[in-house]
Amino acid sequence: MGLMKVFSGSEILALALQQKIEEVGVNTVVKNNIQSARMSGFGDSGQAVEVFIQETDFAKANPVIEEFRLSI
Repeated sequence: MGLMKVFSGSEILALALQQKIEEVGVNTVVKNNIQSARMSGFGDSGQAVEVFIQETDFAKANPVIEEFRLSI
């Protein structure tokens, strides 16, 4: 299986979700397109931080993700 994107948004919200997901034992990958764009000289592109998890961990992480989405 592969990675699936579970969130795309601001850096602050992405890092908050990452922490909540990792608290239940699911590893995450955060792709920060803002930093990548800034280092390339393109500025930032707003909602450009993405959180990914393994597809096999979705059942375990989904309750945390849904609770987070309802809270924002």
